[in-house]
Amino acid sequence: MSSSKEFSTLRTFFWPIHKVELKKFVPMLLIFFLICFNYNILKASKDAMVVTARSSGAEAIPFIKVWAILPFALLMTLLFTRLSNKLSREKIFYVMMSLFLGFFLIFTFVLYPLQDTLHPHTLADKLQEVLPLGFKGLIAMFRNWIFTIFYIMAEMWSTIMMTVLFWGFANEVTSVKDAKRFYGLLGVGANLACIISGLVSSILSHHTFNASLPFGTDAWGQSVVFLNCIVILSGILCIYLFRRLHKQGFGYNSIQEDGTSLREPSKIKMGLRKNFAYLAKSKYLICIAVIVIMYNIVINLVEVVWKDQVKELYPNPSDFNAYMGQVMTAVGVIATLTSLFISGNLIRKFSWTTTAMISPVILLVTSVGFFSFLLFRDFGFAHAIAGILGFSPLAISVFFGSMQNSLARASKYTVFDATKELAFVPLNQESKLKGKAAIDGVGSRLGKSGGSLIHQSLLMVFGTVSLSTPYVATILLVAIGAWVIAVKSLGKQFTQLTSPTDTPKPQDREDTPVFEPTLAISKTST
Repeated sequence: MSSSKEFSTLRTFFWPIHKVELKKFVPMLLIFFLICFNYNILKASKDAMVVTARSSGAEAIPFIKVWAILPFALLMTLLFTRLSNKLSREKIFYVMMSLFLGFFLIFTFVLYPLQDTLHPHTLADKLQEVLPLGFKGLIAMFRNWIFTIFYIMAEMWSTIMMTVLFWGFANEVTSVKDAKRFYGLLGVGANLACIISGLVSSILSHHTFNASLPFGTDAWGQSVVFLNCIVILSGILCIYLFRRLHKQGFGYNSIQEDGTSLREPSKIKMGLRKNFAYLAKSKYLICIAVIVIMYNIVINLVEVVWKDQVKELYPNPSDFNAYMGQVMTAVGVIATLTSLFISGNLIRKFSWTTTAMISPVILLVTSVGFFSFLLFRDFGFAHAIAGILGFSPLAISVFFGSMQNSLARASKYTVFDATKELAFVPLNQESKLKGKAAIDGVGSRLGKSGGSLIHQSLLMVFGTVSLSTPYVATILLVAIGAWVIAVKSLGKQFTQLTSPTDTPKPQDREDTPVFEPTLAISKTST
């Protein structure tokens, strides 16, 4: 039965959830809200720390993503696969969450207060004197190593907690039919988290130094403590809600529509090499991997250029973080309106391919607009536009970049994430577990590191972000083209997997079909 027949027109549009589903869906929505809330708080803070740190800038980001985050992502994925072989998936959530919260606690009250003592500025200054200008980002990564570690853990939060653990859980306990109703609303929760986290970041970044507080030596230092304490408390609440879901029987132990209980699959053994070997044999999973990698390459190519412009406009860390908070709020507002009025209905009414194609088209259009103004900023028409609006060309360039980032991020939180996760749902349990660990645990990092490696190579040749911008724009167009091709190929395969004509009757079925995600493990590979 379609949602339009199950609910009224208005409810189908805004809240297509049955009353009996509230005990399961509302905690899931709150957990996702809190994880996304933390993600956005950490996202703004990590950029402010690294980009505005001593002798640093946006050029440090590509080096961090290649030489620090990519190896760490491999280690975290290896840890996840080892834990998957020894612990239940519920306990893995608690272990990984505790690992992150423990780090943020140590960073806030031990590492950050001792940064001046622990950062090797003298050695870094000597390296800067003897190495070429293109190595400035690499030296900055080493110089401010405490901020580099914070940047790594903030990035890993989105990969491990949001993508691998939460979406892995959601895909496991949600059928294709329910996912089309649930995932659009989960996107709304993520967007609301973006709005609120943006406001919180902006407000706390404008905090005035209070000498009576027993921590922090300046306003920004006190803001860091406030923001990280909020992250820690939100993480603790996530653990409570996740445990509550399982106690009520809506977690990995939930009862499925056929009356069976979803238990820990003892026969699936995880291994990093085995996961990638499994992925390489599946055209379906390869297409998902290409989409994820290309998205991350594109978004990182644009972001480094944009953040370089923001650093010029806002060199102070508090001002930088406050501005990033405002951008996050804008992202959340746009994405929330899109989720409520557009994306959820697109997923339910149109094909997977049509919906998934929205993100690359938005990134193509907005990126062309941003790079066009940036590359021709010194020409007469750019100065004329700046004069009419009453802003400097730099401020206009930052605005265009912020608009591009807002629309690109909004499309990710609405249609990109929903369609990507929906693509996992029809797969059998082994494909989801191994494929998702490989794609989201390492594939997304490969994409980000790929974009960073491109920037890194160009920085070595041209020395600065601004001089390498024209080449970045060209490479970006090629990556979007590969993304579009992968979407078309995956769309055809998704339609075949979910076509009703291909669905065997339950009584005729010996093995679990790939389009029933919550039943027993298939005996055959995808």
